[in-house]
Amino acid sequence: MSTPAANGLALQLDALSARHPAARASAAPALKGLNLRVGAGEQVAIIGPSGAGKTTLLQVLACALPPTAGTLTLDGRNPWQLPRRALQALRGELFLAPQVPPLPPRQRVVTSVLAGRLPAMGLMASLRSLFYPSDIPAAHAALERFDLGAKLFERVDRLSGGERQRVGLARGLLSPARFWLIDEPLSALDPTRSRQAIATLVDEAHTRRVTLVATLHQVDVALHHFPRVVGMRDGQVAFDLPASQVTRDRLAALYDQYEHELRGEVPVSPSNAPDAPPSAPQPVVMHCR
Repeated sequence: MSTPAANGLALQLDALSARHPAARASAAPALKGLNLRVGAGEQVAIIGPSGAGKTTLLQVLACALPPTAGTLTLDGRNPWQLPRRALQALRGELFLAPQVPPLPPRQRVVTSVLAGRLPAMGLMASLRSLFYPSDIPAAHAALERFDLGAKLFERVDRLSGGERQRVGLARGLLSPARFWLIDEPLSALDPTRSRQAIATLVDEAHTRRVTLVATLHQVDVALHHFPRVVGMRDGQVAFDLPASQVTRDRLAALYDQYEHELRGEVPVSPSNAPDAPPSAPQPVVMHCR
């Protein structure tokens, strides 16, 4: 698998506020006056209790959700001031991996993984790739990084929850994006798979010099693998520090009244159970860029 190295995007948030994507217009913002800087090629972990605004933040950074106040700039560009075509081109430089990847259930894994290349493909090539996968060796190599090479021609609806999550991550290895936004990538993985997946993402981001921002519930993983950790609570930045300076006292204050999450005791549901049996197919929501 050969993917040319990229230069990451730089990020800047100034007094940014935003509502959760599913919130009513009258609801309080999930992000409240957020200020944040991320340099091109940096690797940053976002931690914090449930409801802190982590997923909303990634939606804003992916240019999928406009802020209600303040500004977002990516490499000096305000996405929401760009012409439509320029905004679509900018979105093609972003790769968002949601916690539950929107993989069409009847699709073959090889096709789902190669979909990571769609932002760099023309319309006809994109349509052709749905029926005739264009680079099967590259898809296999990406899956092998997550120990899924044997699933290359399986149907998505025959995969476990953890396998689907890793297929979603494998897409990123084929993406032309300069900014990876990864939302809770380990929620359906056992400890061994978690270590393998996060090490692969961090190593590949470093090699390609892409910017990586990942939200994590696993505090120990964030501190071990990321040089910089941002703690969020109640829609605001509680701390922004090198991992070596994140003390137990800071974590205790961040997760006050959420001690079970600090210990990694996130409630297990059918959608995030580690390598659970395949569930019934869910509706697929795709966003065209």
